[in-house]
Amino acid sequence: MDLVVITGMSGAGRRTASHVMEDLGWYVVDNLPPAMLSALITYLSEERIERVAVGLDVRSRGDLEQIPNFFEAMSPLVGSPQILFLEADDAEIVRRQESSRRPVPLQGGGRLLEGIQAERRMMSALRATADLVIDTTSLTVHQLGARIVAAFSSDQADLAVTVISFGFKNGLPLDADMVVDVRFLPNPHWVADLRPQTGLSAAVSAYVLKSELAGDFLDQLEKLLLTTTKGYVTEGKRLVALAVGCTGGKHRSVAMAEALSTRLRAAGLAVSVVHRDLGRE
Repeated sequence: MDLVVITGMSGAGRRTASHVMEDLGWYVVDNLPPAMLSALITYLSEERIERVAVGLDVRSRGDLEQIPNFFEAMSPLVGSPQILFLEADDAEIVRRQESSRRPVPLQGGGRLLEGIQAERRMMSALRATADLVIDTTSLTVHQLGARIVAAFSSDQADLAVTVISFGFKNGLPLDADMVVDVRFLPNPHWVADLRPQTGLSAAVSAYVLKSELAGDFLDQLEKLLLTTTKGYVTEGKRLVALAVGCTGGKHRSVAMAEALSTRLRAAGLAVSVVHRDLGRE
């Protein structure tokens, strides 16, 4: 049986992730006390359910630290259980919770921000053991869904690679395994005809990629990634996120992310692309 535990900060998108997993054909159980995991897996294995996603939140409190022990106890029935951890920064969670007018679980009678910070402290150990951490601060619902699909769809290869374009002015993607900087390339922003377009347009892509530096950089980056992905597969890592950044996340990073993803697909890797900052300028 494949098992994924969906957890993370309140307001970071756990419910959205659960819905996407359900749409992908996973058997989803939400808000399950961790102590009941073993009984659930035993029952579902008898029912021949092959893919199970379980949503856990901070309301489980002390049991969260026992999840690795629960995994070990279930090892005869579960192959390689994974933990998906969703997070967002404090300001974004405050904005989301205030719009929904719902308190966070540890808020009690105190301030919303105090509840968020208490929850972050309590979840820190579980975050450290997660197989995949997704920072949803700057992601739309559709972008989060695309990340989930890339990681957990039924046709997933041995290793799934997500290439994320972003703008440094909007902050680093905190869930990236590797970050590369393409701000050394010629900037289409300074070309009047290209400024309103994005890296998805043929004209901007051609402008960025015609640079000899771009070709050399892609050659070296492709070689590096193909080397490291072999090691990832050997070590049992199934999900890798590479972030490609320029100043605003509109031109160079988008063009280079698309070019790199084309190369990686040609090399036989399963690749998805997320353009985090398109439309934010």
